[in-house]
Amino acid sequence: MANTRSAKKRIRSTARKTEVNRSRKTIVRTAIRGAREAIAAGNVEEARAATFNAASKIDKAAGKNVLHKNTASRYKSRLMKRLAALEASA
Repeated sequence: MANTRSAKKRIRSTARKTEVNRSRKTIVRTAIRGAREAIAAGNVEEARAATFNAASKIDKAAGKNVLHKNTASRYKSRLMKRLAALEASA
């Protein structure tokens, strides 16, 4: 258990930040899931919109250091690859 005032404050601020970061990560995962489902459904316009929305959410999370920049890049790359395959087949 923390003894000093500064250590106690760090515990409180870490708890707040953890909660915010958890929320941001959930938003990203939901956006990625929505993009994957839209791509699987086969509607190109809807899939494109969902994919670009997910890419935006991923970039925001990476900018806030919720995701590592390489992880964000990998997520976006895989989504764009799926979208490109859908557009090529349509």
